[in-house]
Amino acid sequence: MMTELPLEQVRTLLAVVDEGTFDAAAAALHLTPSAVSQRIKALEQRTGRVLLQRTKPVRPTESGAVLVRFARQLARLERDARGELGLSGAGEPTRVSVAVNADSLATWFLGALTGVPGLCFELHREDEDHTAALLREGLVMAAVTSSPDPVPGCSVSPLGRMRYLPVAAPEFAARHLTGPLRDTLPDAPVVVFDTKDDFQDGFVRRSGGTGAGSLRHHVPTSEGFVGAVAAGLGWGMVPETQAEPLLRDGRLVLLTSVDPLAPVEWMEVALYWQQWKLDSPALAAVAEAVTATAAEALRG
Repeated sequence: MMTELPLEQVRTLLAVVDEGTFDAAAAALHLTPSAVSQRIKALEQRTGRVLLQRTKPVRPTESGAVLVRFARQLARLERDARGELGLSGAGEPTRVSVAVNADSLATWFLGALTGVPGLCFELHREDEDHTAALLREGLVMAAVTSSPDPVPGCSVSPLGRMRYLPVAAPEFAARHLTGPLRDTLPDAPVVVFDTKDDFQDGFVRRSGGTGAGSLRHHVPTSEGFVGAVAAGLGWGMVPETQAEPLLRDGRLVLLTSVDPLAPVEWMEVALYWQQWKLDSPALAAVAEAVTATAAEALRG
């Protein structure tokens, strides 16, 4: 029966995942590759599970991700303890890794980080439907996500709702959207973030159509997405805070102004903050700042 997890083996697993190969992990740990391999095999035998996919770079299995997350949490607690004790190395900046969706990053999220000085932030940009996976894999300590279901070992709290408006350039609307949206949108060019983005399809389906058109422009940055829509490449769902100044300037029009009978005027995404259940002052400070900023920037 397994009674404990040898910390040197757990830390070695983390090094292999972070470095990508056994050889690179050996160099980082000042060990031989054979010693690294033996530690991983011993940990796998102890847990009775395969922990790594031997690919290039190596990737943790589902069981391995649990131990990687544990190793990162352990490292976080150790750094916090060293800081409280004033031990050597405690003066190094505290690093906090967070997964955040592109639209939050482009609109309100960075303002929250300015309220927590003295920290180093490592931001991972990912779709809000997929940020929780980075938490599950132990790659980040916290995430802005659309999932209200907590990742194992994490707490979750609501942030608010981000509203998206269906918009297009006036010239584009006059050329492509001259009838009911349920009829015109399935044939009109559309801007999407990437292959994971089905937000525009969801709007068309809720408007009575079968999905957005097949002529799709992939623009994988929030600012570039808005620029592509304003330039007339296609229509798209744009965050309210980004759309409003362009609507006022006449560079964009609401699709509901083209079809006042459209059943859907906007779409909203509920956002949540998930983080490790750790008594970490740095993580607590970030959570407080993010929650406060979201309360002002998002809809309740």
